[in-house]
Amino acid sequence: MGTFLSLPTLTVLVPLLSLVGLFYSASMDDDFPQGCTNTASLCFYSLILPVTIPVYVFFHLWTWMGIKLFRHN
Repeated sequence: MGTFLSLPTLTVLVPLLSLVGLFYSASMDDDFPQGCTNTASLCFYSLILPVTIPVYVFFHLWTWMGIKLFRHN
């Protein structure tokens, strides 16, 4: 991972890409709100991406805290 994919860059890039995907789905899909539940649509991934990253960061930090606080040596 180079300097292009640093954490501040991803923090800005991921919501922008998700917003572009949502606007694209809203303008192009015929069944926009109901079509977001289909896993083949771009709208589904535009909604799931911003939710997945904070959850991943939370559990990554949770695991790290568990390792730091509960090591037995």
